[in-house]
Amino acid sequence: MSQNHNTTKLETVQITTAHGTMQAFVAYPDSSPSPCILVLQEAFGVNDHIKDVAIRFSKQGYVAIAPELFYRTAPPGFVGSYDDFLSLQPHFSQLTPENIGSDLKSVLEWLHSNPNVESDRIASIGYCLGGRASFLANAMFSLKAAVSYYGTRIIQSTDYSSLQRAPLLLVWAGKDKGSKPDQIRTVSDSLRAADKNFTELVFSEAEHGFFCDARGAYHKSSADQAWAMTLAFLKEYV
Repeated sequence: MSQNHNTTKLETVQITTAHGTMQAFVAYPDSSPSPCILVLQEAFGVNDHIKDVAIRFSKQGYVAIAPELFYRTAPPGFVGSYDDFLSLQPHFSQLTPENIGSDLKSVLEWLHSNPNVESDRIASIGYCLGGRASFLANAMFSLKAAVSYYGTRIIQSTDYSSLQRAPLLLVWAGKDKGSKPDQIRTVSDSLRAADKNFTELVFSEAEHGFFCDARGAYHKSSADQAWAMTLAFLKEYV
């Protein structure tokens, strides 16, 4: 895929779900139709960082869509504070596998009806909370690939390992207190036992949230390498 694209359009759309109207941020490349990346948010909402990630993907030739997964409990455009994680619990506690599946089904239906999207070339990527959502999405839908960055709650979701459909990239932070080496090993063992196609990256110097340049945990060299490897993985499978 060419890496010389420009972003031609940004828009905020309303997607009808089984539980109400969900807002989503969409970035389009200058080519059409194009493959698509589902960009699944951290616990802090579809903030400037998540929008920037979507724009970065659009510059790589993908339509990128970031749905606001907290729409049940938060107003449109809701953004949380990096300094107040606990206040977000009422929002992320609603993201059960059933609700994530229902929401992403609606997003995929919207994408399938969008003439700018190559609907048979869709992948997911998620960060933190979204990392688990991406893992669940890959168990529920026929994606081309799925990527999870420090999705620590995957550790409690290994019953979905045997259901993974598309190639999976797991990106872990070596200094993440939420995912110890033995816990990461439990995830990879469950995937290996199910004979799944997965790739695992552990950045030993990085902490949870290392990819986000708006957080204190940002680790530039790890983030740069992870980005390059993610693009290579997506290019291979999407």
